[in-house]
Amino acid sequence: MKITVCIGSSCHLKGSRQVTEQLQYLISHNNLKDKIELAGTFCMGNCQNGVCVTLDDKLYSLTPENTTEFFEKEVLPHV
Repeated sequence: MKITVCIGSSCHLKGSRQVTEQLQYLISHNNLKDKIELAGTFCMGNCQNGVCVTLDDKLYSLTPENTTEFFEKEVLPHV
C-alpha cells in the first residue's frame, strides 16, 4: 500500500507537513512500516482542495484535523 502526500507550496501552506508527520506516527504506532510506503510528491493538480493525498492512486483531500480519521477509515481496513 502506498500513501503519497503533496508537498507543493499550496499544500504546504494548508498543512502537508503536519499531515505527513501524523501519517508517519500512525504508521509507526500501528506497526505498519513494512506494509505502507509513505512518499512525497509535488503538485497533484488539485490545489484548491486542501492537502492532496493519494492512497493507491485514489485521491483524497486532507487537513491536519481529519488525518487520523482518514487513516482509521481508509487505511487500516485495507492493510
